Amino acid sequence: MDPLGEALHLLRMSGTFYSRCEFGAPWGLDLPAMPECLMFHVVTSGRCWLEVAGADDRLLQPGDLALVPHGDGHRLASGPGVRGERLFDLPREEVSERYEILRQDGGGAATTLVCGAVRFDHPAARHLVSVLPGVIRVEASGSPQTDWIQSTVRLMAVEARELRPGGETVITRLADVLVIQAIRSWIEQDPAARSGWLGALRDPQVGRAITLIHRDPARAWTVESLATEVAMSRSAFAARFAELLGEPPMRYVARWRMHVALAWLKEDNAALGELALRLGYQSEAAFSRAFKRLLGVSPGAVRRTSGAAGGATGGATSGVGWSRTA
Repeated sequence: MDPLGEALHLLRMSGTFYSRCEFGAPWGLDLPAMPECLMFHVVTSGRCWLEVAGADDRLLQPGDLALVPHGDGHRLASGPGVRGERLFDLPREEVSERYEILRQDGGGAATTLVCGAVRFDHPAARHLVSVLPGVIRVEASGSPQTDWIQSTVRLMAVEARELRPGGETVITRLADVLVIQAIRSWIEQDPAARSGWLGALRDPQVGRAITLIHRDPARAWTVESLATEVAMSRSAFAARFAELLGEPPMRYVARWRMHVALAWLKEDNAALGELALRLGYQSEAAFSRAFKRLLGVSPGAVRRTSGAAGGATGGATSGVGWSRTA
């Protein structure tokens, strides 16, 4: 079992929307906040500056990849301090429902980028994204996999430029790989990835226990049964789990069930009673009480809010895109 690898495996994108950006200096692009979305930018030619509040400005060169994992508003520009145009004010060519070309020509040096806004379905993937820093940058020139990253970016650039049949699918798969590689690079290099939830995943026993909980949240877990699964005594397991995660095992189990329930409520039309049974609760009432106690809102309210949001945006996928109504 590879708990960290399994968490990375679950980083499958959904609600994806892409844009090819063709800019000539001076240019600037202000991207609004997009909650629950990870945004990425790949420079395919030229260069640009990435400005995110609370982080140092970053120069992106050809082949560089930048992630803004938490959907924070940010700016791309040809130089530091260049005024940005609002995303929805730029002229665009709508190639398909999930792909468009943005243009802004100041007459100077050209820059092209492939940008995307994506979400992740699985609760473990969402949790992994939630613990990432505000910005992740992977430099093509400084990576041990430089050739591989650059060849992937080149292929993405060709597909974005030509958009042959199946091009969106190819871009999606390439973006999957690039985003996972960027996250893996951060995990390998940043000391912050060795503590908290990610640090716990690296622990042989606790990481295995976390994976078992994620795989089967409905199982009637106890501290003793989890300890037995990872070949530890009950007391030693409980102490190590709490030390690494800052909460006891059974609270993590309960909280994880609610993370799963939250994802299902937003994406599954099954009755609340059926969802309760899927998560090991004997009644809808018991499930609803646990949900409200841990998340502070009733499952019915979450479903009503999600339904209203889906109707307003035209569904999950269109709500992620560069839509003028987003």
